[in-house]
Amino acid sequence: MLKILVCLSLLLVQSELLAKDKIEVGDMAPVASGKTDAGATINLSDIYKKNKYVVIFFYPKANTPGCTAQACSLRDSYQVLKDKGVEVIGVSVDNVEDQANFKKSQKLPFTLIADADKAVINAFGVDLFLGLAKRQAFLIKEGKVLWMDRSASTKEQAQDILKILETNK
Repeated sequence: MLKILVCLSLLLVQSELLAKDKIEVGDMAPVASGKTDAGATINLSDIYKKNKYVVIFFYPKANTPGCTAQACSLRDSYQVLKDKGVEVIGVSVDNVEDQANFKKSQKLPFTLIADADKAVINAFGVDLFLGLAKRQAFLIKEGKVLWMDRSASTKEQAQDILKILETNK
């Protein structure tokens, strides 16, 4: 029985490490749906249509130090980003309740997606480690990927995005 469990674990880890289709700058932004922190269904194509820019950032686990720093960086610059036409959306494998608690505890003004089935994570080709999304960020302009950061910052996430917006007016 132990051998079977070890084999299944290795297969799971190996399947997570296999290369996914990676999106590149200039590609059409992936379309996927997920559950928000409020339990509603959100379709990313609708978000792209309603906003000039959309930042979608991925983080491993709600209410952990690095993820909190990343989300709070975006929270603290949220009004500046909104003034530039940017909508912000965070994504992790956390469930709806954990996302809602994270949003409330950190006073996050943007939507969080509870991507337990990894539909959004897989659509963006975000790497996984032990079943959790690796920290990454994407800036989408008018439905196309304008910029991406495959090893996204924690405390400087908003500043990184604001620099890109300044160079791509």
